[in-house]
Amino acid sequence: MHWPFDAYLDIETTGLCSFSDDITVVGICLANDSGSRLVQLVGSDVTSVNLLRSLRRVDTIYTYNGSRFDLPFINLRLGVNLSDHFHHHDLMHDCWRSNLYGGFKAVERQLNIPRRLQDVGGAEAVALWWRYQIDKDRKALSLLLEYNKEDVVNLMALREKLERFSKPWYRH
Repeated sequence: MHWPFDAYLDIETTGLCSFSDDITVVGICLANDSGSRLVQLVGSDVTSVNLLRSLRRVDTIYTYNGSRFDLPFINLRLGVNLSDHFHHHDLMHDCWRSNLYGGFKAVERQLNIPRRLQDVGGAEAVALWWRYQIDKDRKALSLLLEYNKEDVVNLMALREKLERFSKPWYRH
């Protein structure tokens, strides 16, 4: 794939406290005009070196609530301030400007962005990680990775819908 890329980034963690909880998955969808590909760093592969290597041809990172959660969590746990290296665009703020409020899943429902895993959310993602860690449940890990994949792919869909929503001349 040619560069530069846009990166759609979402993390999964063992909880909400960046001081005591860990990052379990970093999901990144790298996309440009020639296509997209998924990168998922899992467990011990979640390192600053691997993260920066995965983002090496990226111009802009897109998140939902990333300025308050994902990027500070990454900064504290991995020692990498992604805002120092990349342009960061938090799609949550675009949603607010378009009168779309709530968490990412609520905004997806408002914009009819489909999600296959309806019953998985943040708390379930934590439980899936612990089922994988404690019970060596590979199906739990597979489900967690699928959930994270839907998050980053749907970030791309959210950006596209917001661009059409905020620019009426794109409507047909």
